[in-house]
Amino acid sequence: MSVPPRILLSPPDIGTLEQDYLLEALRGGWIAPCGPDQVAFEQEVAARCGAPYAVALSSGTAGLHLALAARGVGPGDFVVTSTLTFAATANAIIYTGAEPYFVDCDPATGNMDPRLLDEALTHLVATGRNVPAVVAVDLFGKCCDYDAIEGIVARHGSRLVCDAAEALGAGHEGRPAGSIGDAAVLSFNGNKIMTTSGGGMLLTHDEAFAERVRYLSTQARQPVAHYEHTEVGYNYRLSNILAALGRAQLVRLDQMMKRRREWRERYRAVADRFPGVEVLGGDSDAEDNCWLTVMTIDPRRAGVTAADVRDLLAHYAIESRPVWKPLHMQPVYRGCRERINGSAEQLFDRGIVLPSGSAMSSEEFSFVESVLLSALGGRRAA
Repeated sequence: MSVPPRILLSPPDIGTLEQDYLLEALRGGWIAPCGPDQVAFEQEVAARCGAPYAVALSSGTAGLHLALAARGVGPGDFVVTSTLTFAATANAIIYTGAEPYFVDCDPATGNMDPRLLDEALTHLVATGRNVPAVVAVDLFGKCCDYDAIEGIVARHGSRLVCDAAEALGAGHEGRPAGSIGDAAVLSFNGNKIMTTSGGGMLLTHDEAFAERVRYLSTQARQPVAHYEHTEVGYNYRLSNILAALGRAQLVRLDQMMKRRREWRERYRAVADRFPGVEVLGGDSDAEDNCWLTVMTIDPRRAGVTAADVRDLLAHYAIESRPVWKPLHMQPVYRGCRERINGSAEQLFDRGIVLPSGSAMSSEEFSFVESVLLSALGGRRAA
């Protein structure tokens, strides 16, 4: 088979509309960090997500940090979070001086297991630990089981922060990602479903909290003519130019999700042909944004391993990856407390993240599909 150029997991999907928005911002002279596109982007994302207040920031990580710091999370505190996530989730907890406590996942979705969350909070509270916040992660564009998680968090007296970095456009029981919890954080990194190159946004229903986050994100400057600071702040605001890019991407969000959903459905059709092969996410994709599609491969039933499949894809210049390495397995977090049952470790061993970008052409997807079928059929890289 002919081999196309390297096919990536989720490259940016940029077109003429983005160029038009950027040129308009440049021609208007709004090169400085603040500007009308930044304000409009906040309003438009807030409206899309159903949260009244939004603060555009330099990254999703910055949003997670401020979601905790603005609530006073600090040294001596514990913050419970998912073990199956990117390191930024736990890094933001460490930035505050608090300690992350890792909870394992639901093997069907990869998202936080509510039962284990309840056990973790019960144990921490019973042993006198202060747990001001729980950070739940919406993995690969699927929202957590918030019907269960919200009640558990409230019962234990904590606040819920939703790491919705991967979930813009997704929802849970009709509620959009970004509108759930005491605060929610989106990411617009270059590989996300829509991008501002680098960037993020914090959303909340609490106006005073939003203003506190905004204040901290602009170096905690006091509203006086000279530079006056009474506490430490951060340089975390999103630039006006990048916000202009985001506004154009937001216009195209539904179109980009539709494309990724098409790939998800075709991957599911491939998985259905082989024993022991499944698409991660549970019974329904209806409210997912389908950011990235993950297949899980049971080697005993499938006759091949996830590593075998990744090797053949790599042989044909197709990018794929394991799912996130669980944070409780990461050397940097060795020694952190945890409530683990092995589900995340099994997904790390069996999961494979497949090319899912909306910029991928039908021809490119067909090539990926053909190589994947060969790999699952037992073929090995030469």
